[in-house]
Amino acid sequence: MPVAKIFEQLKDNFNADAADGLDLVFQFDIEDADNYHLVIKDGACELVKGDNSDPSVTLIMSTETLQGIVSGETDGMQAFMAGQLRAEGDMMLATKLGELFSIG
Repeated sequence: MPVAKIFEQLKDNFNADAADGLDLVFQFDIEDADNYHLVIKDGACELVKGDNSDPSVTLIMSTETLQGIVSGETDGMQAFMAGQLRAEGDMMLATKLGELFSIG
């Protein structure tokens, strides 16, 4: 599945209630495809292709890992422990992804 489709799927599962009052940028560095970032602000989610100059947290992974996490086949924490997912910046924000998006 193309990485753009995976991100669209993630965006479709956005939980606006969980994002109330948040102002965050999740940068996704995809090792074998295009980078994207998600801007979460005022209960809304915007998907943008490319890099953000000041992300709250950067998540680094392959397309395969991303697809597994979004589909629910891969547990994000397990992927992190197995070294399939790396995070830079505010690590605690990475754990918020599960609240902000209905994954699986």
